[in-house]
Amino acid sequence: MNTRIKDLTKLISGNGDESPSEGAQRARKFGLIALVLCAALLASFIIHGMEAESAMDFQKNFSPDITHAIDDGIDWVIINMDWFFDTISDYLKIALGHLRDFLVWIPWPVVLALVFITGWRAAGFRVGVASAAGMAAIGLVNLWEPAMVTVAILMVSVTIAVLVGIPVGVLSARSNFVDTITRPILDAMQTMPSFVYLVPGIMLFGLGNVAAILATVLYAIPPCIRLTNLGIRQVDPSVVEAGRSFGSSPLQLLVKVQIPMAIPTIMAGVNQTVMMALAMATIAAMVGAGGLGIEVLRSMGQLEEGRAFVAGTAIVVMAIIIDRISQGYILSQDSQR
Repeated sequence: MNTRIKDLTKLISGNGDESPSEGAQRARKFGLIALVLCAALLASFIIHGMEAESAMDFQKNFSPDITHAIDDGIDWVIINMDWFFDTISDYLKIALGHLRDFLVWIPWPVVLALVFITGWRAAGFRVGVASAAGMAAIGLVNLWEPAMVTVAILMVSVTIAVLVGIPVGVLSARSNFVDTITRPILDAMQTMPSFVYLVPGIMLFGLGNVAAILATVLYAIPPCIRLTNLGIRQVDPSVVEAGRSFGSSPLQLLVKVQIPMAIPTIMAGVNQTVMMALAMATIAAMVGAGGLGIEVLRSMGQLEEGRAFVAGTAIVVMAIIIDRISQGYILSQDSQR
């Protein structure tokens, strides 16, 4: 009987071999939990004890008017920073326009040849043939020009995302303070619905391709930052220490040791960024972006399910082509290490 009582006491209090300080710490934790629960129950009784109208008045009086504050802040930014956003919009429109016109101007056999050569050299002969066949199928269903517009928007968006994402990922890898700040921001960006990213683009740039590019960059940039941070942190510490012992500066260590060894992981982040940017094609079309996304939306609006299916399949084909070529390049880089 005494043995059973001792076993029950150990089970309730924890491990019987723990020191007195650990037992006191455990007791303080349980006491704090009990205090928080009691406070929550007391607050619930007080709130439910009020009349309905008094409870609503309590919420109205003590909750800040957040929506008006946000509206005032956005109005201030638009009025005072209008020159800045207009400049960015003008340059992005010029770059996107020239790139789109160039891609549409290139003859389709030349594009097929370039796709085949890129896929062959990066991932093998079969991938090159399949990629060229996929692009040819997009042309046969009369979606070549919208596909080139989508590629132009994709190239501009991914370029901006990579130019911003990789430096931020490097800073996060080299500074725990920066990593602590960026981690919750990236968590929020990756859990936020994709439609929400259209709001800042419309507010700052209005309808059009520039708003679509901003929404695509915001939606697609988190994987680039995360995997760049992960790749640099996973570099073998002994290799880094060897570089320091040979007198390398922090910049030389980063450029000549850490980034080259983290290239496969960084490229995986770029691959995911491209995939997520392509996934925004249809959603970005809601704010005026052209390409395959607008073909899907227009066909669905006119109840042309067959054309909508074909345009959606074209987006999937482009995603598979880009994924297979980039994955082949990543594997080739990993095998060379």
